[in-house]
Amino acid sequence: MVNRQDPPGASAEEAPGGAIRLLLADDQALVRGALGALLEMDGDIVVVGEASDGAEATAEAARLRPDVCLMDIQMPGVDGIAATRTVREASPSTRVLIVTTFARAGYLRGALDAGASGFVVKDAPPARLAEAVRSVHAGRRVVDPTLAEAALFDGSNPLTEREQQVLRLSSDGRTAGRIAAEVFLSPGTVRNLLSAAIGKTGGVNRTQAARIAQDKGWI
Repeated sequence: MVNRQDPPGASAEEAPGGAIRLLLADDQALVRGALGALLEMDGDIVVVGEASDGAEATAEAARLRPDVCLMDIQMPGVDGIAATRTVREASPSTRVLIVTTFARAGYLRGALDAGASGFVVKDAPPARLAEAVRSVHAGRRVVDPTLAEAALFDGSNPLTEREQQVLRLSSDGRTAGRIAAEVFLSPGTVRNLLSAAIGKTGGVNRTQAARIAQDKGWI
């Protein structure tokens, strides 16, 4: 659990009457601090807890039962999309709002499929971010309009789970043989999966295919 410095007489579990109780999940402490300070300025949003990864976010959601969890995507260990699902399981009343630097249509689809109520980018104006928190708390869905348009025209992820897995592992230059040993497949099967992934992404090789898939949020 990440500890916060609460004002005298306040606890992490309590918030002023009527305030939206917020859990912040981001692996960067400075980002958590900045977001918390901005969102608490109007007085109707109170940060009751923080987490530095998805596993901590799930544990804190189960302990604190916050109204809204502001969730980053790229965190060590359990990422934000997987954590969205486990947070919702641990605290069904908690609504998840994804806030990320990576404006990728594939991430949007994955987050919404996992149960997120909203998806906005970190460079959104503070007022818009605060309004997004209020909107998901009120039961509405909030999606960055640019991302919504991209998701509409990009289509769904064409890669199978196995293709995503081997393409992700190949992105750092690992050989088919090494990948095969890690995922318990034959080298020939791995090469076939990589070939299929290259064809589906439109890349000319596995490196380009991985980059295209990452840009679209498919892996």
